[in-house]
Amino acid sequence: MKKAPGKKTSRALRVVLILIAALIFGYIYSLMYTAYLRSVYPREFYEYVEASSKEFGVPEQILFAVIRSESNFDANAVSGAGAVGLMQLMPTTFRWISDDVLGERLDASMIYDPKTNIRYGTCLLAWLHDYYGDWETVFATYNAGVGTVNGWLEDRRYSDETGKLTYIPYDETRRFVTLTKKAVITYEKLYYSGRQGKLLAGDAGFVVFDDNSLAKKYR
Repeated sequence: MKKAPGKKTSRALRVVLILIAALIFGYIYSLMYTAYLRSVYPREFYEYVEASSKEFGVPEQILFAVIRSESNFDANAVSGAGAVGLMQLMPTTFRWISDDVLGERLDASMIYDPKTNIRYGTCLLAWLHDYYGDWETVFATYNAGVGTVNGWLEDRRYSDETGKLTYIPYDETRRFVTLTKKAVITYEKLYYSGRQGKLLAGDAGFVVFDDNSLAKKYR
């Protein structure tokens, strides 16, 4: 016995409705997940980040990623080692940037000011990128320090013949680099697709300093 045409039409309609419902659900889920990610990867202090990014040439997603990894956007954060603020600057580093790099000679209390903390942290990242040339090494140095990372780069257990890090022996630094790289990629996808994206893929460089490079001056 042949099935009635109406039953075939009804079944086809149900399939279409199920597919439409699945598409709608997927779209709503995507919107909700994106909203969740934006809450976990926010762009707080955007005005200060934007200004510092333009001044020193460091892409915004790098700055947001470092702030998230260092302080999770807590302007009053102070680490056990004494690092302060959104970008967790050590007072000695703050003084060096203030006096020797920028020549501004700010009062030490300004390290707690969010705008200044972000600006000086951005200056440090620009200096480090000028010095090393790739973001992974910059992130490692931001956490472990220039002397420590230079020691790793001279040790073939931790670097290759081109002078690139192949292994980070400090657990804390390794976690920091991994977390920050993930944050950069996430910020790119959420906010910068097609504008500043894919920085880590080719580690796109940028000119921050002129021929009188600060990195060369203070090596």
